[in-house]
Amino acid sequence: MARRTSTLSPAVGKPEHIAGVLEKEIRSGALGFGERLQSENELVQRFSVSRNTIRKGLEELSSRGLITTRVGIGSFVTFDGKMVDDAIGWSKALADAGANAETRTLRLEVIEDAELAARLGIEDPAFIAVDRARSNAGDGHAISIERSRLPLSAELEEVPLKGLREGSLHQTLRGAGLVPDHGEEWADIEMLSAEDAAVLGCAPGTPFLRTRRLTRSADGRPIEYVTSLLNPAHFALHLEF
Repeated sequence: MARRTSTLSPAVGKPEHIAGVLEKEIRSGALGFGERLQSENELVQRFSVSRNTIRKGLEELSSRGLITTRVGIGSFVTFDGKMVDDAIGWSKALADAGANAETRTLRLEVIEDAELAARLGIEDPAFIAVDRARSNAGDGHAISIERSRLPLSAELEEVPLKGLREGSLHQTLRGAGLVPDHGEEWADIEMLSAEDAAVLGCAPGTPFLRTRRLTRSADGRPIEYVTSLLNPAHFALHLEF
């Protein structure tokens, strides 16, 4: 259900005002029992405040017994049972999980992908394509393939010429001031194509865990769309709810 933009009152604190507006909607029936509130992003836009202010407002609403929240809901990739914290960068996260991974860059160039641009809701179809394969440094067995697509922007225009900062996409994005704030992820199974099987040294048709992850900045700007093929001998998807 569409809800109108709300104006904050200077007479009360912002979190209290937000809680008060939502409380009126709940008690009036505008928000039905069991109906999900707007997302944090939608509430940020609606009230023109920070994400932290929205969270404080929701905490106040929860303390009044009007909503329930679930803390820690999400999905996490694990490597040999250890959580992979990709917020610190995929290479470091795998190293911390004991992967002993060796990384090869397969592709680093500018491409055009109108279909992906439309899916992400952006006009410019130009992306920086960063494809990398990872294998075990000890015996060479396959770990993963990651295909990252970064919307081409002024902050990243030199990346195809100069390469990744310290060989890390994580460091490159943060060095450009592009810090992931939120996003979404999908997971399924994909049978390896002949091309991917050749890169990974596996038989064509081998099932791999496929994740597709979209990260955005705090203002909703798409930062990275990455498709990963992960060896299920090591990787699993862990859910918390």
